[in-house]
Amino acid sequence: MRERVPPWQAEGMASDAAVPRSIPPAPAPAADAGTAPRNPWALAPALGVAASAVLLFGFRQTFGFAAIAGGGAVLAVSVAAALLVGRQLFQDLLLIAIGLAIVASISVEANLDYPNMALFGTVLTLSVLVPWLLERRVFHRRTIQFPIRQGHRWTTLEKVWLVAAVVLAWLILPNYFINSGAYRNWPSVEAPDEIARLFVGVNVVGIWDELFFICTVFTLLRRHLPDWHAIPVQAIIFVSFLWELGYREWGPLLTIPFAIVQAFLFTRTRSLPYVVSVHLLFDLFVFLVLVHAHNPDFLPIFLY
Repeated sequence: MRERVPPWQAEGMASDAAVPRSIPPAPAPAADAGTAPRNPWALAPALGVAASAVLLFGFRQTFGFAAIAGGGAVLAVSVAAALLVGRQLFQDLLLIAIGLAIVASISVEANLDYPNMALFGTVLTLSVLVPWLLERRVFHRRTIQFPIRQGHRWTTLEKVWLVAAVVLAWLILPNYFINSGAYRNWPSVEAPDEIARLFVGVNVVGIWDELFFICTVFTLLRRHLPDWHAIPVQAIIFVSFLWELGYREWGPLLTIPFAIVQAFLFTRTRSLPYVVSVHLLFDLFVFLVLVHAHNPDFLPIFLY
């Protein structure tokens, strides 16, 4: 004889039966730091970090160890001062400082010797990898990301800018490198293997620039600063590195706008492949101009 179930119990049993018991609850989304609480005093230690980059890279050739020691001291003081503003700012500037210290452990002046290229590649890789790992393993955050945006179609404006980048690079770079004599900051390349090494070096550094200065430094700064502060701060760091690399003479008149535009493009597209594409288009002409400057009969396609 079947036991009759009261209506209120039958309704509850039906409701329970409608919920599949075998499906576990959805996992919580991965933690993403997003934007940290803003503090107007965050700009001061961030500028201190940028000033340390000027000493570490911009004055290294002129003052040698004194510039390195001074830059290291300013970097340490700036990171410590960030702790007075907030723990998260301290963590983020510490990650930037670690990356900068790794890069500053060697001279980044252009050098195409095989051993130096191997060392250079190792140092640049560590400067991106170590902060990325520390943020995830120690701070348990995921601010540093390298957004691919698969399936995202570039807009007409983005495609137009790629064409504009080619035209601007063709017009501007020969006048800068050759008329200023800045091409002499790079080793002379004549043999095929030297030209190949220059091509590899220019492109590897170009990709690393976006991974470190945009996806790491700029992204961390944006958590604490508005874009109109974060963009010029990262530009100071970016341009200081490029100065030691070889973009000297009146190079900052080019590299400062370039660093600002790259950061701005990243805020609009959120696409690493796009900003890398723009960068490598410029770097293609950097490579071609350097080869032409050292071998004037080769590639006579420039106006200067």
